[in-house]
Order: sequence, then structure tokens, then C-alpha cells
Amino acid sequence: MRQLNILIWHIHGAYLTAITSTQHNWYVPTRPEGGEGYAGRGLDSTMPDYVREVPADQVQNLDLDLIICQTPKNYQVDRFDILSPEQQQLPVIYLEHNTPEPHPTNSRHPAADDPNATLVHVTYYNQLMWDNGQTPTRVVEHSVAIDPALRYEGRRDEGIIVVNELQRRGRMAGFDLYEQLRKRVPLTVAGMKAQDIGGIGEIHYRNLHKRVAEYRFLFSPMRYSSLPLAVIEAMTIGMPIIALATTELPTVIENGVHGFVSANIDELADRMQYLLDNPDEAKKLGDNARALAQRRFGLDRFVDEWNSVFLDVVNSSESINSTASSIL
Repeated sequence: MRQLNILIWHIHGAYLTAITSTQHNWYVPTRPEGGEGYAGRGLDSTMPDYVREVPADQVQNLDLDLIICQTPKNYQVDRFDILSPEQQQLPVIYLEHNTPEPHPTNSRHPAADDPNATLVHVTYYNQLMWDNGQTPTRVVEHSVAIDPALRYEGRRDEGIIVVNELQRRGRMAGFDLYEQLRKRVPLTVAGMKAQDIGGIGEIHYRNLHKRVAEYRFLFSPMRYSSLPLAVIEAMTIGMPIIALATTELPTVIENGVHGFVSANIDELADRMQYLLDNPDEAKKLGDNARALAQRRFGLDRFVDEWNSVFLDVVNSSESINSTASSIL
């Protein structure tokens, strides 16, 4: 397909790195004061050179084909603040990363019933649970763009959690479970403000997975979340997963094959200790996890699916505009 000019806000750095593997002209807005979505490429970015920063007050000068929103603020405020009236008529994709809030089944999506938007969910669970109204929806499952040469080592007799601001996010992110389980098994956490709760702190994305690979297993304590990218990243390098059997994860991790999932915390603690005591078994489960990640969450599949979405959205918009012009 032809290269498109796409505007996207910097909301999730890891996901932005993956989606910009589609070789289009990507523009990320910046503001001197920063703020949600305006960090540009980010510090020491690993994204390709065709991902360009543009000052927010110059976005109106761009010849754009497509707008991608990822938060209610992007959708309800930002696009009207920085886009010209003509740009505001361009096709919009709302990329939804999160599970519904405040209610798991009765929350209406901000883009529900918008005839000019396409709503793309990152899991089928999200698509199922959100009230999407009449807005057309698609699902493009996750992928990650990390060094393909990285491999699991598992030499540390310890598990690791990778969650930003775990304490602030509380029970939803499983902070209480981390506090319980680290009294029973060696367990640490990486991410923003992790050092405040006894963890190893924030690690730049460029170096994160090499450090994570040292640990015996990755634990995802998230009670209610979309499929965490940390899980996909760990699987991609060949690491076994232990996680709560909630949301999309039971469709990904098969017990005794890729790791273990359960809603029973005692059972999870026992499985953690099992992997600590049996590094060869951990390696075998990690190999299976990596094979699954290559099949289900491979970057080539992800790029192809996103390009298909882009093509459908842009072609549909062009067809509607052409019909309108012929009527006029």
C-alpha cells in the first residue's frame, strides 16, 4: 500500500514502537511543557527515523491522511485543539488499550456511535466488554518490537514483575498481591517508582528486556487489565509466565505449557517456588512461550493487520468523500 501520513500521540511507548514498524510517515506532536501525549519520540528512542516529532502548533501545516487517538483526551480535546477544520474531517481510528471503566460491562466507549471513527481493540476481551455502540470495531492483537536476538537466561532465583507505578495503581494492578507473595518467594518489581516499594526501579526500554531475562519467571499481578505488553515481551524472549487467570490471559497461557495461570494465590505461590526449584522446567516452559509468541504475537502479522486496517479506513473515507462530491 502507499505510504500514509499518520498523526499519533505518544501514549504507550512500547506500543508506539511496535505500531510504527509499519513503514508510513508517522508524526508525533510535542509541546515544550510536555504533558499527556506530547513527549514526541521520547528520550533515546529506538523508533525508526520516519517517526518525526512536530510541534503541536505546527500540526495544522501537515498533509495528513489519518488520525489515531488513544485516550478520551486525544479524542475529545487534543484533536480539536491542534488539528485544522479540514484535518478534523479526516478518518479517525480510536486505538483502545484498556479494559472498560468504571464498570466492566456497562461502560460506554467514548467513541461509541461515531460514524467517522473506527474503534480498534487490542484484545477480543476488550471488544467484548466495552459498549461500542454502532461504531465499527476491529481487533489487532498485540506485538512488540524488541531485539530479536535477546533470549531468556533465568539465572536469578527470583521472579520479576514489570509494572509502572504499581503502588499507585493499587488492587487493580495487584500491588497487594506483590506485597503478599514477596513474603513467600523471592520477587521484585521493575518500572516507574518501583524503587519506592523495594523494587529495582525504572529501566529504559532499550535495556529492559536484557535485565528481565535474568530472572526465573515473569509474574503479572494485574487483576483487571488488557493483555499486558510485559507478558508478550517476556514470552518473546522465551520466559515462562505466571499470572492471574483473568481477562484475556487464560486464552494465552496454558498451564504446564507456557507457565501457569490461576485465581488461587496459594497455587500461584506454589508454582513460583516450583520454577525456582526447577530451572530446566522453567526453560522448557519459556521455549514453549516463545514459540507461541512467534505464532500469535509476531511483528510481521501485526504489521500486516494494521496495514489492512489503515487501507480499509482510508479507502472507505475516500469512497464516502467521492460519493459526496458527485452528489454535490
